[in-house]
Amino acid sequence: MKQPTSYHHAKNSKAKIQIHQGGTRSGKTYSILQCLCEWCFLNKNAGWTITVARKTFPSLRASVLRDFITILESQNWYNPAFHNKSDNIYMLFGNLIEFLSIDQPAKVRGRKRNILYVNECTELSREDWRQLMLRTTDRAIIDFNPSEEFHWIYDDLITRDDADFFQTTYKDNPFLEQEVIEEIERLKETDSNYWRIYGLGMRGLSQSVIFSEWQQMEIPEDAKLVAIGLDWGFTNDPSAVVAVYKLEHSLYFDELLYSTGLTNPDLARMLTDLIPERAEIVADSAEPKSIEELHRFGFLIKPSKKGPDSVRMGIDVMKRHKLHATPRSLNLIKELRNYKWKTDKNDRQLNQPVDSMNHTIDAIRYVCLNKLTKSHSGTYHIR
Repeated sequence: MKQPTSYHHAKNSKAKIQIHQGGTRSGKTYSILQCLCEWCFLNKNAGWTITVARKTFPSLRASVLRDFITILESQNWYNPAFHNKSDNIYMLFGNLIEFLSIDQPAKVRGRKRNILYVNECTELSREDWRQLMLRTTDRAIIDFNPSEEFHWIYDDLITRDDADFFQTTYKDNPFLEQEVIEEIERLKETDSNYWRIYGLGMRGLSQSVIFSEWQQMEIPEDAKLVAIGLDWGFTNDPSAVVAVYKLEHSLYFDELLYSTGLTNPDLARMLTDLIPERAEIVADSAEPKSIEELHRFGFLIKPSKKGPDSVRMGIDVMKRHKLHATPRSLNLIKELRNYKWKTDKNDRQLNQPVDSMNHTIDAIRYVCLNKLTKSHSGTYHIR
């Protein structure tokens, strides 16, 4: 059976550290998890401990844990009796697989493990990595998109004699649908740096981003909730939900949800647990049917204002404030680092953003336009 190139890399490498750098949809994560499951099958009752980690648990649950269960179900290996959901542990053929986030210091500094797998390793600090490796006896595997030109991974890991480095792209994944391939290849025409990172799987180049001034910070107790921003998604694009708070001239953002494949009933059920009762939601006005459906579920939801220049205006409103993102808002942080203006063939900056890496940012824009501006005849004025 044909497999992504990453599968063969992970399966055949004997190195102490495997480093999988790749563009979007190259099949890195799924392939590595598939190999971990097969190793457990081939080494039944070996008593291994395998740690699967990412910076925060919501991100781990929405991507890696979901893929892990899908793989087990595809092989008829999944058994709920072996899945301890409260401790995030699965016993697979006599081997323990634990899922943990790096923002749980006690667990990071906890028990030893045989195998370590870190998803999106660029999210980790050098110290996070050191603590994990101190307790790893056999091998470690990491994967990441190379969105940063300079990172400790390039300095500390790739140069090691006991490390294998692999680079893959979407072309190495034989299971991609044609529409996904076309969407990725569209980056060639819209942003050369995005294409370099997410298409070719190469290290990003330092370029000016739209939001260069922002900080990671928890939300102050006296900050007031402005509204909840919602950007719709389903198959390829995630549904993104962000809470926007304001204190004086500062805005604070807390990413609440970032996930694909959610129906409106799924979204309603999750929002019930995620947002304060009767909090106002501002959603993309492009889907009035979805807005009405959530309204019937009992949510206070309104469509976003849109005008001929609403995207740029929303960006302008955001940039007039000091911006802060909570440390757990990993997808928002990634978008803030990578959201860029379009450039022409001569790399001259255009006054229009690239329509990519913007799902959480769009959710924030909707709140800013509805709650922090007033509109007159299609033009916007800052409140």
